[in-house]
Amino acid sequence: MSEDFFAPPPFRAAEALVQLKRSLRGLPPLTERGDAFELHGKPVLELTLDAAVIAARLARRPAQAPDWDRFVLKNSADVRKLVDEVKKRLERWTEE
Repeated sequence: MSEDFFAPPPFRAAEALVQLKRSLRGLPPLTERGDAFELHGKPVLELTLDAAVIAARLARRPAQAPDWDRFVLKNSADVRKLVDEVKKRLERWTEE
């Protein structure tokens, strides 16, 4: 039975971080500042590369000192979920 099972490729956090930043750069209102992204000069997303994961802090609302939601990205599905969440929040923030 184990011969029929295919394991997903290992998660390479450094490569995933590069892809994540590329995806986020494609979202027009965001501005990249090192390992962080801003919306109209206010920090909204911070990314940190740990050993085998990416730690992300996403603002609940854009502000100079925002409240943060924390995410730990352990695989490609987590990365896609974070990008989707950023898109949802950007849409909500730009409507306000």
